[in-house]
Amino acid sequence: MRINRTVAAAGVLALAGAVLAAGPAQAAGGAPKGDGAKAICKRLPKTEERVDKALARLHGDASVNGSIARLEQRVDSAHKAGHSEIEKYLNDRLTVRRSLVSTLDTRKADLKSVADWCAKNAPAAGK
Repeated sequence: MRINRTVAAAGVLALAGAVLAAGPAQAAGGAPKGDGAKAICKRLPKTEERVDKALARLHGDASVNGSIARLEQRVDSAHKAGHSEIEKYLNDRLTVRRSLVSTLDTRKADLKSVADWCAKNAPAAGK
């Protein structure tokens, strides 16, 4: 019994030492070295595609999953069925979804200016 406790205690101390030794090294290496312009410019086409796809879905008709029109139809159905709690929940989701459109429109405009900057400065070319 005494040997097992000694081995266990030594194992715990070794593990604690390894964690303490790795801690400062990870913290020092995790600090950003720049603004990430190269990576942002590299990911820009996919980011623009995602924003456009989300806006298209939100502006879709009632047959499109995730569209505002579809959620409005569900709110109307809940109202007609007299499900006031469901109607309130769906109305809250509808409010968030409508605000998402303005957020994505702003993001799309920001991405256009970022695309212009990337075209002028070309950080992905060699910096």
